[in-house]
Amino acid sequence: MSPKYHIIPILLLLLLPLKTAAQESTSIFNFLNLPTSAHATALGGKNISLIEDDASLIFQNPALMGSVSDKTLNLNFMTYMQGSKTGSVSYVQAQGERGSWGLSAQFVGYGEIPNVSTEGIILGKNGALDMAIAGGYSYMLSDYWVGGVTGKFLYSNYAGYSSIGLAVDLGVSYFNPDNDFSFAFVAANLGGQVKAFGEVHEKLPVDLQFGISKGLGSWPVRVHVMLYDMLHWDKAYYLTDCSGFRVFLNHLDIGLDATLSKGRIWVGLGYNFRRATCMVAEGASNASGITFGAGINIKRFKLGLAYGNYHTGAPTIAITTAYSFPSKKKQASTAKTESDNQTL
Repeated sequence: MSPKYHIIPILLLLLLPLKTAAQESTSIFNFLNLPTSAHATALGGKNISLIEDDASLIFQNPALMGSVSDKTLNLNFMTYMQGSKTGSVSYVQAQGERGSWGLSAQFVGYGEIPNVSTEGIILGKNGALDMAIAGGYSYMLSDYWVGGVTGKFLYSNYAGYSSIGLAVDLGVSYFNPDNDFSFAFVAANLGGQVKAFGEVHEKLPVDLQFGISKGLGSWPVRVHVMLYDMLHWDKAYYLTDCSGFRVFLNHLDIGLDATLSKGRIWVGLGYNFRRATCMVAEGASNASGITFGAGINIKRFKLGLAYGNYHTGAPTIAITTAYSFPSKKKQASTAKTESDNQTL
């Protein structure tokens, strides 16, 4: 059997979990839709308006670099489907009094896939990998507004067949600490495929997003509402049968989190309607859309843990760690973390 035929079952295997993860189109590099933050995972998987000193959130919105402490290193690891692992690393540093720059990398390893001939003979094993390397910059436009941009180099290799892409994320966020209210807009994955797997170039998973976060007065609790994939409202776009209000719900991600012990502990709960719909189609229950998690902040060290479902084969556990190295600089937009120093 010619090696070119071996890539077909491999690609089909890789596309199955991406279908369940809810990017229901023919786009490429869909691993970019996977969460890279325990806090975002706990709130449903997507959140672009969460103002926190959390470097993992720059994958969600480049403007959120403005809320991260100077010289912060973040590591994230997440279990995916059986035999697959995904992780990320990010670093953020202040640039002057209003700017921040960051570097990041994300990968998904799908393990080894047997290379089998038409006679059923195992000829060897093939690897499969997705990765993205990025650099970004954010700038405080005013005391309330922050803008950010991230450029990304994308690479996929499935059994020796590779693809390369270039993309840009644009984000803007607003935060008013007086009433604990924030909202944000993001245009993610703007770009194209530079090198295709074959002769046909595929689209990137362009995603237009809008999010709102609001604190509940004196209570250290925030409500988060997120709309994503706002370019696709036609019911024919979805692999599962849906119409009317269900189409709207398939763009909705909601979450609730609380800070305890003067901001040293957070707990979160979320629900992603589209993921629940996809998982139900695969035989799971509507509870598959539920996510939850918690984290702790001890001086310069942070640790977060979250649970979610992105594949029927196994649940997803996300672990995020971060450390802020000593620095004389302090981000001007970190007033949010100080305003969270409340107790239940």
